[in-house]
Amino acid sequence: RRSLVALSSTHCQAEICAAMLRYRRMAAPFVASRRSICAIARGVHSRGSLRRPTAASLGAADLYERPFSSGRRSFCGQVERESMEFDVLIIGGGPAGLAAAIRAKQVASEAGKELNVCVVEKGAEIGAHILSGNVFETRALQELLPDWKERGAPLDTPVTSDSFYWLPNGKHAVPLPGPLLHMAPEMRQEGNYIISLGTLCRWLGEQAEELGVEIYPGFAAEAPVFTEEGALAGVQLRDVGVGKDGQDKDTYEPGMQLLGKQTILAEGCRGSLSETLMKHFGLRDEAAPQHYGLGIKEVWEIQPENHVAGTVTHSIGWPLDHWTYGGSFIYHMGPNLLHIGMVVGLDYSNPYLSPYQEFQKFKTHPRVKALLEGGTCISYGARCLNEGGLQAIPKLTFPGGMLAGCSAGFLNVPKIKGSHTAMKTGMLAGAAAAQALLEAEAGGSEISKYESDVRSSWVWEELSAVRNFKPAWHAGMVPGMGYGAATMMVTRGMEPWTFSWSKKDSEYTKPAASCTKIEYPKPDGVFTFDLLENLARSGVNHEHDQPAHLKVKEECSRVPLEVSLKKFDGPEGRFCPAKVYEYVPDEESSDGSMRLQINAQNCVHCKCCSIKTPEEYINWTVPEGGGGPQYPAM
Repeated sequence: RRSLVALSSTHCQAEICAAMLRYRRMAAPFVASRRSICAIARGVHSRGSLRRPTAASLGAADLYERPFSSGRRSFCGQVERESMEFDVLIIGGGPAGLAAAIRAKQVASEAGKELNVCVVEKGAEIGAHILSGNVFETRALQELLPDWKERGAPLDTPVTSDSFYWLPNGKHAVPLPGPLLHMAPEMRQEGNYIISLGTLCRWLGEQAEELGVEIYPGFAAEAPVFTEEGALAGVQLRDVGVGKDGQDKDTYEPGMQLLGKQTILAEGCRGSLSETLMKHFGLRDEAAPQHYGLGIKEVWEIQPENHVAGTVTHSIGWPLDHWTYGGSFIYHMGPNLLHIGMVVGLDYSNPYLSPYQEFQKFKTHPRVKALLEGGTCISYGARCLNEGGLQAIPKLTFPGGMLAGCSAGFLNVPKIKGSHTAMKTGMLAGAAAAQALLEAEAGGSEISKYESDVRSSWVWEELSAVRNFKPAWHAGMVPGMGYGAATMMVTRGMEPWTFSWSKKDSEYTKPAASCTKIEYPKPDGVFTFDLLENLARSGVNHEHDQPAHLKVKEECSRVPLEVSLKKFDGPEGRFCPAKVYEYVPDEESSDGSMRLQINAQNCVHCKCCSIKTPEEYINWTVPEGGGGPQYPAM
């Protein structure tokens, strides 16, 4: 192996891009000792070929017109961009993307051949944007790497006990009897592990690198690149060095194009490229609208006497009302960490509800407060998760690519688990892509075998069995739990009907005039925290002088003031877990009118605003690579 001098944390992304290009030119045959490229010290590696694209190779798609942001100067020039080619290109360095990369390399190795596989990740490093509960089911990992224990996978806290409570109010807790709870296979935790999914992803990244996978963190895939025939050819990385006024700075560097014979989208829930391609290829035409939940999480260091490693606790009920889907989780991870959080379904109706404040209120319950007594909150974050289940899964393949993991929406809702299904679908995608390419199938083709493999896998069987669980909650908590218990314990998905829906989460919000305002208690700074105080624990950071990555859609320019504020009293100021959105007086107006202020630098990339704003008026796009939260072990 040949190493490259590590890049210092003071290097800007333009310098890193230039270094990557120089390295590819002079050292393409060699393998660097470390393949991560990010704003912190990392080496630069590549084995794919470097070329300057021409119209003959990919047509007009290679000369990608630079996108304009609001307020940016308009010009008619085009930017000629460098590009790198790979056999398999994977967008997203989460469990699905890394499993896809490893499996593709395994398939090639088993055939005695070589495939160039690349993973590009917008976080500053693998795991930086990963947030999950997480009680991890090892089924997919066991299939992917049977010797994961010997390899030192960071699964150190096996589940030793689990319980489930209904909280009728802020004082009492009613336990569900264990034997009754464990009648439902989805509720059994035996054999699972309490983990940090971010830490597991870092480990998976190391396993992938050992197989020769090229991993490029700190680079944000902004837009798709198409062939003349209309197939996906790869992705365009975001330009760096553009000021918030839209003008090029001295550090300007045009984003490269990463091209793949097959591109696997594994961005996670509500991935921006995945959403673009689903719309472009009509992949959701036959699926129900995806539904989502917003997960809010903190990690605490608690007193040893309050900690029992391996303990798992879930609850439903208070502080949420009976018409709002959601619940809490408390996981004791060794040595003395407590992973605590709440998930709130984004199909809630009251615009005055704040998922963040509901979670803070939950921590004031006597049972919860006793656990946190004397402890310290060390990390905070938020992320949306898919809750649509089987009915909301789109078509998975299209010319030149496929969707895997939470980009498509494979979370098992009653299990509250999606990492194992993400890994399995990633493995199937990686295997299908590798097999097709090894059989000399041309790049840009549609690999329909992947979708048939998913439908015949245990992932589809799991989701089919619980497909009616979440939709039943639209009748309220009591009917929802009753039906859910019946489908999990008795029918096991054999009922001859499938519930469906036609409304998006944003369409369930009721006008403010018909709802009761919710007054939340002030934070005490010990158990409950002001949002901005907590936000500092996420490590969120963006380059300040860049165009905002959160944009009001041009066709929805009237919605913030005329619909969201006037009709719904500005719910984005309450549902955003990072205080990105607020309505403030318009200084340029003399009539006391308000304007929407977007504090994009606060964004933790949860994607909630693109889901719950009225008419989905926010277009969530990627900021410069490396920006966003810096989760150490969420």
